[in-house]
Amino acid sequence: MRRRLVLSATAAACLLAACGKESSSGGDSSASGGKPAPQPVSIEAIEQKAKGFNVGSTMATRVIYVFFDPQCPHCAALWENIKPLKSQVRLVWIPVGLIGEKSVAQGAAILGAPDPVMKMEENEASVRNQQGGIAAMGVEDAKKDIVKANTALFTSFGFSGVPTIVGKHAQTGGLVTIDGAVPAVTLAQKFGLTAPGS
Repeated sequence: MRRRLVLSATAAACLLAACGKESSSGGDSSASGGKPAPQPVSIEAIEQKAKGFNVGSTMATRVIYVFFDPQCPHCAALWENIKPLKSQVRLVWIPVGLIGEKSVAQGAAILGAPDPVMKMEENEASVRNQQGGIAAMGVEDAKKDIVKANTALFTSFGFSGVPTIVGKHAQTGGLVTIDGAVPAVTLAQKFGLTAPGS
């Protein structure tokens, strides 16, 4: 009984850390036989294939990619958490549609806005206030197709939950991937950046 409670608590903690599609199989997708094995995570593939918008220092040589779903409350939390690092890095926020069609439309609206950062700020504030995000009617199909392509790239790496953060360590150059809405101090540590307030 105690073991079951510990496992339930662990599962609940994992669910609180990130949003993602629920698995229809209820088991290990690699055992299904029908899905291809994930491709290795590649910064080069993200740079070439993903479309997002920039936040932070445009002159920064360090780039961190953030895959997010506009409906995800954990992504909204990360949007706030990561702000103290904007002076050190260029953050590329890449919308994906994991939670549903509304996510695709909202991601497309953010990408198509004259000021994507302002539109993202509006969306994330709405999500944090449990109001469902921005209205996204009349969005161009071409912008929706970009979000769908971002989603396909995201899932091709074997990722299943957002936010997912990908970049290179500032000192070692090693690949770093992080799932969930972690605090800025943790992000700084994982990516070899100066911790906020240091």
